[in-house]
Amino acid sequence: MTLGLVLAGAALVLSGGTVIDGYGNAPIPDGIVVIAGDRILAVGGAGQVAIPEGAEIVSTEGMTVLPGLWDMQVDLMRLGHGDARRWNETYGPLAERVVMPIAARQLLEAGVTSARDVAAPLEAATRVRGRVREKIIEGPSLYVSGPALRKLATAATGAWQWEVAGAPDVRAKVQRLANAGVDYLLLADLELWTAEELEAVVSEARIRGLAVHAIAAKPSDVVRGAAAQLDGFLGTVPGAGPYPPEMMQAITGRLTQAGARPMAWTPAISAPLNLESLKGNDEPLDDPRATEHLPELVAADVRGSLAGVGTALPDPTVGAAICGKLRQLDEAKVLLLLGSGAGEPGHLHSRATWQEIDFWVRDCGLPVVRAIRAATHDAATAMGVGHESGAISPGKIADIIAVRGDVLRNPGLLQSVDIVVKSGRRVR
Repeated sequence: MTLGLVLAGAALVLSGGTVIDGYGNAPIPDGIVVIAGDRILAVGGAGQVAIPEGAEIVSTEGMTVLPGLWDMQVDLMRLGHGDARRWNETYGPLAERVVMPIAARQLLEAGVTSARDVAAPLEAATRVRGRVREKIIEGPSLYVSGPALRKLATAATGAWQWEVAGAPDVRAKVQRLANAGVDYLLLADLELWTAEELEAVVSEARIRGLAVHAIAAKPSDVVRGAAAQLDGFLGTVPGAGPYPPEMMQAITGRLTQAGARPMAWTPAISAPLNLESLKGNDEPLDDPRATEHLPELVAADVRGSLAGVGTALPDPTVGAAICGKLRQLDEAKVLLLLGSGAGEPGHLHSRATWQEIDFWVRDCGLPVVRAIRAATHDAATAMGVGHESGAISPGKIADIIAVRGDVLRNPGLLQSVDIVVKSGRRVR
């Protein structure tokens, strides 16, 4: 089939920027990316790729072109409000109709073309995901868990936190989630689960082809989850010191066990680090772009709930502890995935993902190429779609962003994304 027949006059070409493919290969200077329909048709340097006749050419001169970002830990039900209880009472009933679509749009305009949502009401999660797929609302491709399964849920959170009691109840709830079409299972309170309950959730998930991830709230959660062959963990276990030896031994023992499943980890370090940075300077909350698309009353409520954060004294030990834990996980060879915890207090969907990348690199010293790969290729692979997403390569879905400047030298440039292409369609 000839190039012209494939394109049928509908090509979009990004021309002139430095292309980062997401695999970690050497950047392509003066790169050309040819998009046909929703797929990438060709990638290469100047003179290596023919620009088809009649194509729409978008100059990316002076820009870095990279795969659309994946954020593997977002809370679409929260918009950075500082009072969780009041937010749930006031805006919980508006989650599906108002809050989640706003969060999804903010993510997409920030260059996030795929995102994994954590703990939302089942019907709201699947319906919002469906509306994005059908292009009724703008947003990243969503991967949803529906409600988290846990032993103890806080008051008034039963719609998105399902308590489990006994192995039969666990199996019934997993079956309900699977039948509704969730993309993965999310567990919490692992230290409180019985061995029979853990075996039930894992075996039922395997039958139904669902990955099982858990919130890492305590070292004991990780120890139990590693032994139960869970697929991964979300979050950073709180605490001032490094991760304890027994927890790291559980991780390394699992990873070196013959025939063991891989273990992914989404540390989401930027939520606490962002809150510490706002203590020293809360001016970013006044940036109109931070609360873009929020109704003014909601934006004012979010800012008001965080009014005292700028008067607090930052704790300089927080960053060192969190970065130390990130390096421990990196050295243990878990599959690090980039997720921001967007929606946490002060952590806005419009800013959270680039901050996670920036903290990994600027504060914690991880290579920028590693952070980008964790936010592109590795994330897509972990969600089982690495064969068609997460990289700039022929045949992949055309989820691509472009940022003015050299992201490899300054990842903070990702806070201002100039071009967003989602499934071959330019949305920014």
